[in-house]
Amino acid sequence: MKIAIYPGSFDPFTNGHLDVLKRAMKVFDKVIVLVAVNSGKKTVFTTEERVAFLKETLRDLPGVEVDSYEGLTVEYAALHNAKHIIRGLRAVMDFEYEFQLAAANRYAGPDIDMVFFMASSETSFISSSVVNELRRNGADIAPLVPLAVLKAYEKKGI
Repeated sequence: MKIAIYPGSFDPFTNGHLDVLKRAMKVFDKVIVLVAVNSGKKTVFTTEERVAFLKETLRDLPGVEVDSYEGLTVEYAALHNAKHIIRGLRAVMDFEYEFQLAAANRYAGPDIDMVFFMASSETSFISSSVVNELRRNGADIAPLVPLAVLKAYEKKGI
């Protein structure tokens, strides 16, 4: 069984993330969407809220699980017999960051490979920070995020 981890802060999970996940599902038997817990990072949604909207959004996708973890993703991958970490790329700027991250992951977990999926042209401009900024300024973000994320914003009064 080919298992992959798709880590991220997912604050929030966007349709761009969903696009990458759906393409990864064609390659891997099981994908664990992993909410990375970074206590030093200021987030709009708590870890529990992010896990909840991910579980609601992804509940009908076979072979997909949702979890959270504080620590190195390569450690989590090893604990779950995953040999691949999925990452999405939108632009050259992403590549530079991801190249550095891939090198660090290779150092920490030499048996784990990074697998990159290019964002589709329809979702290449979507990022969690852009979505949060648009939402804070009253823009309609419905086309950019799953319904569960919209509900989570409304519940928070944002």
